[in-house]
Amino acid sequence: MNTPTRVRLFRMDSCDLLCLDLDAAEAIRDGLDRDATATLARTLKLFGDPTRLLIAQALATQELCGCDLAWITGASEKVVSHHLGRLRAAGLVASRREGKVVFASLTSSGRALLASLSWVAA
Repeated sequence: MNTPTRVRLFRMDSCDLLCLDLDAAEAIRDGLDRDATATLARTLKLFGDPTRLLIAQALATQELCGCDLAWITGASEKVVSHHLGRLRAAGLVASRREGKVVFASLTSSGRALLASLSWVAA
């Protein structure tokens, strides 16, 4: 005979009464920009990758070339180039060419986002 499996359920804190302020809730819901929220989530996700975050932290100190960033992060130049491309597409990193060398730097948006995330994490 099989013994029933016991499962312990935990309940999150919630209201015991239905006290929804429908006018306020509707106004707030209507005021939220779901497209902007999705864009913000994608941008924050960029710094969720440890290598990209290391690249951003290194670029916060000074402009660097891809080979220097590869040495700093311990990743291949190809991987660094891929991450720089993602950061550049999001407007967080800018690049400039000097002969055969491409230098990367944080944009003002990249600096502001990194500073904000560093402040929150501290």
